[in-house]
Amino acid sequence: MHDVIVGLILLSVAAASSLFSRLLPLAIPLPLIQIALGVAGSVGGLHVALDPDMFMLLFIPPLLFSDAFRMPTREFGELRGIIFALAVPLVLATTILCGYALHWLVPVLGLPLCFALAGVLSPTDAVAVGGMLGATVPRRIVHVLDGESLLNDASGLVCFRFAAAAAVTGAFSLHAALLTFGLLALGGIAIGIGVCYVAVRLDRFLLRRGYDDPPTQITFMLLLPFGAYLLAESVGCSGILAVVAGGMTAKLTGVLQETQITTRLQARTVWNMVNFIFNSIIFLLLGLQLPELAGNGIALARGAGTSPWLLLPVIVGIHLAMCVLRFGGLWIVLVLDALRGRAHGAMRWPALRAVLVGTVAGVRGAVTLAAVLSLPQAGAGFPFRDLLVTLATGVILVSLLMASLLLPWLVAGLDRGQGDPRGREVDWARLVLLRTIIRAMRDEQAALTARAGTRDEAAEMRVEIIARLMQEYENRLTQLQKDGDGPATEMQIRSIRRMRLELALRLTNLRASRIELRNLRSAQYVNDETETLLLQEMDYEEQVYRNRARTLPRVP
Repeated sequence: MHDVIVGLILLSVAAASSLFSRLLPLAIPLPLIQIALGVAGSVGGLHVALDPDMFMLLFIPPLLFSDAFRMPTREFGELRGIIFALAVPLVLATTILCGYALHWLVPVLGLPLCFALAGVLSPTDAVAVGGMLGATVPRRIVHVLDGESLLNDASGLVCFRFAAAAAVTGAFSLHAALLTFGLLALGGIAIGIGVCYVAVRLDRFLLRRGYDDPPTQITFMLLLPFGAYLLAESVGCSGILAVVAGGMTAKLTGVLQETQITTRLQARTVWNMVNFIFNSIIFLLLGLQLPELAGNGIALARGAGTSPWLLLPVIVGIHLAMCVLRFGGLWIVLVLDALRGRAHGAMRWPALRAVLVGTVAGVRGAVTLAAVLSLPQAGAGFPFRDLLVTLATGVILVSLLMASLLLPWLVAGLDRGQGDPRGREVDWARLVLLRTIIRAMRDEQAALTARAGTRDEAAEMRVEIIARLMQEYENRLTQLQKDGDGPATEMQIRSIRRMRLELALRLTNLRASRIELRNLRSAQYVNDETETLLLQEMDYEEQVYRNRARTLPRVP
């Protein structure tokens, strides 16, 4: 089958998977549904050969760049100690301890091969983490997991690379490994910052001269992570860390805020689509590989004279060992952070359920699969290559299944009142902004009133508009303030209901306008270009109304 046809099929299935998940009576995570659809496609005759290098180049840079760009810099700075401890020391400890556990579970594998498998399984996957966590998870936990998964790929892949080389050559140098890790990490970060800094300076140069074309801006932004990744990989540094550093640098520069509003709106839409499509295709490709990988594992077990069913307890045992090590590492890191907080008068011991959420949410995914598939074939010094691939794939699936089954139950019992201050911060920011607007309008109203004798028709109109807008802003301010002042009064409830009714009528009018515009287009009174322009304006207007409706408090 032609590659273009395969790509179109994957896009179609990715789009249908979201609809299919809504039709199911059970709340099954979308990644598992997409993996199941991939398995069904493979059984049905759809085969896709997965090139690990091409896979890493096509999917990982834009997804990691987007995740890094969306990572809150304030929280990343506050949690940097926890994130770094999980991304480097925990990965190294997991590689060593889990390597010995693997050697005990599967004695036929030598220690270098066990370390290689443990190294490729030790880092969590940013793509898989983002696909498994829901909106109800406290933001502090989400930020820790996101930050960890952005940085731990480099340390895990370095461990994997050196262990795999030791399995082939029989030689290992700790000094060379540490030196290589430092060059790989620091070089990747420096290249990512440098590439992004140059791109930002060039973009600002173009913006000052009026070249703010949304398609051009968005295209350059989409190419930026690929440029950072390719340049870092070409000189032997970490392309993953280059992309992460580039995404954070792009955010810190604030260059996107200097573009026109059309560029910002379209860029958010494009990146949301890229995230959805690429995440979906990754899990579909994983499902497409499963039947072949499982078949190779079964054939390998039978060739060794053992039952294929013995692979399942081995895979579960590997995952449980990694969960125990991750739980212990998380607990130690959080306890140390709590002790550090006690020195500053803000001690907070880690909750057991929160540590369990962090343990279960440490799923493995695309990077693990691509790395283990990059191992040389059996004839190139890797006699147990198929077994390593089978075990790694099984652990990926078990981690996804375990997270999908346990995370909803674990998250339901978390105390989100203290762990998720984002809602209070958003409400506080709205109050500050509304007060600033009202204060500025009062100052302008006072200035216009002081010049009462010299006002013209435009000034009179401005006074009238300011009075009407001030009334609207003060109503919204009252509605926001009542959240912290106790229950709403009857007058406030009536005002909120009036606002909701007004917004509902505005949305009804917009729907009627769309129907009438469609009729005008069908009757050829307007052309399709006019229809598209007016529909876009209605979409923006509807988005404003819906955002305003979400800010209104709920009333009985």
